[in-house]
Amino acid sequence: MSVPEPKDDPHAQPVRRLGDYLSNVLIVGVIKLALALPYGARVRFFGWLVQRVIGPVAGYRRRALRNLMMIWPELSEARRVEIAEHCLNNVGRSFIENYSAADFPKRMAANTLQGEGVAALEQAVENHRPVILVSGHFGNYEATRAALVARGYDIGGLYRDMKNPYFNAHYVKTMEAFGGPVFPQGRKGTAGFVRHLKSGGQLVLLFDQHVLFAPVLDFMGEPARTALSAAELALRYNALLIPFYGIRQADGLSFETVLEAPVPHSDPTTMTQALNDSLAARVKDKPEQWFWVHRRWRADED
Repeated sequence: MSVPEPKDDPHAQPVRRLGDYLSNVLIVGVIKLALALPYGARVRFFGWLVQRVIGPVAGYRRRALRNLMMIWPELSEARRVEIAEHCLNNVGRSFIENYSAADFPKRMAANTLQGEGVAALEQAVENHRPVILVSGHFGNYEATRAALVARGYDIGGLYRDMKNPYFNAHYVKTMEAFGGPVFPQGRKGTAGFVRHLKSGGQLVLLFDQHVLFAPVLDFMGEPARTALSAAELALRYNALLIPFYGIRQADGLSFETVLEAPVPHSDPTTMTQALNDSLAARVKDKPEQWFWVHRRWRADED
């Protein structure tokens, strides 16, 4: 990872661009190597690669252990290490699954959608009511989006641009390959996002990352800045707000695709806290599947 350069350094941008370019060349090479493997071997390989190589070198393993120590200090060190190791493996598997634009959606197309939210979604679509599907970095959320797209749902998505523009270019293409429009964060992307919603479309949002100066809500027993945007959009456009999850199964390759009951409309804070509580329950049940590598509880000045 390149080190940020001072803004007034005339060499900063060229150096950073070169670093981004070289990093992307390496990433693309590894991805192409993995995609040449049979699907099962590919997913297992990338899980191992992130768990054993990329995660420790990039500091993700250390960060996951630090987060686990803060949230569950009562766990034994061995158990925290086990969770962190499996977390990194899941991150790697999810990454290469999302780059498997032909194989992964085809596998998810056969999945049965489960949960109270399925009937609610069907009713909303029949009534041309917009739907916001909300999840966290748990299991692989794209599993459920792929299962929905395979059933004809026009699932749009909002994404945050990666800092590396070379990587971002093909990263966006992987999301588009799953079907449904995708929109970048920012004024232009939000405009398209809103148009899709107002037309009665369905949108996917991930809400479990630190957002600078967002309201502080409880997540896993600790204060965490949490964006209210999903709930605010649901209230503004009378959209159904449905938590959903793609839960990795014991074989490491298949998923349970679940849509929970819609969150009742009330106020943005109450609704968003309900989303936090929904995700926290999933994390407590299967802690290895959440991305503990994020700076979820960081201070604004970090």
